[in-house]
Amino acid sequence: MSMFVLLWGSAAIFTRWALDHGSPSAVLLVRYGAAFAALLAVAPWRRGRWWPAAGTHGTVALAGLLMVALYSVCYFQAMAHGITPGLIATLLGVQPILTLALVERRFGAARLGGLLLALAGLAMVVWQSLVATRFAAAGLAFALGALACITAGAIVQKRVRQEPLQVLPLQYAVTLAVCLAFAQVQPLRLDGSAGFWLPALFLGLGISVLAQWLLYRLIQRGNLVNVTSLFYLVPAVTALLDYAVLGNLLAPMAVVGMLCILAGVILVHRRA
Repeated sequence: MSMFVLLWGSAAIFTRWALDHGSPSAVLLVRYGAAFAALLAVAPWRRGRWWPAAGTHGTVALAGLLMVALYSVCYFQAMAHGITPGLIATLLGVQPILTLALVERRFGAARLGGLLLALAGLAMVVWQSLVATRFAAAGLAFALGALACITAGAIVQKRVRQEPLQVLPLQYAVTLAVCLAFAQVQPLRLDGSAGFWLPALFLGLGISVLAQWLLYRLIQRGNLVNVTSLFYLVPAVTALLDYAVLGNLLAPMAVVGMLCILAGVILVHRRA
């Protein structure tokens, strides 16, 4: 779990680094091309267990379309439109609350209070960032789209009862097809420097293979709400890296909003 949080929290930093040297379409194609190639390279050692079982292709492909392909396009477009790594991590940190609302229909007073507190914190973060950074509204729309996609995708993925390495090849094949279509509407641009290749390859191998594999194992073995609660730890990791590496410091109201979100999590998951 610690490795997953550290890897997932660093993804936004490497994404920002790669986007400084190439377009979102170029980074996405290199990222998922590298990930797909790595999965194919280990396929001979999987003894036939590298492709989804018969009858599950539709569910696996749908989960990949939502949780990987559309999520990634929205995520990269959000950052290309000025959303900072710390802000997008905070927005995506509300995923456990959405998962709880969709998966568990009955709420106690504490959970409902935590839900409202976390949503209030999210509103504070978004409002402060809109006022302070004045990024394009399209960036916020793409960030919220990424939140919706990964939430819906995680719910669908929970229905997949197969090993991660058995479903990821098909999901990345679907993702590559989406990225190729995306490249038709956004021209490919990359400067070919190490500043492009190093973060793009790390995103492909470190995040899309290792971190995604860890996430799927956690989803497969644990309670979905508890697993997605790990995403609440990601904003803190990303915000610290965002400040240490890129110099982006969250505004005071955004910090208060993040604390409200964390307090909401404590209320939502508090046990007697």
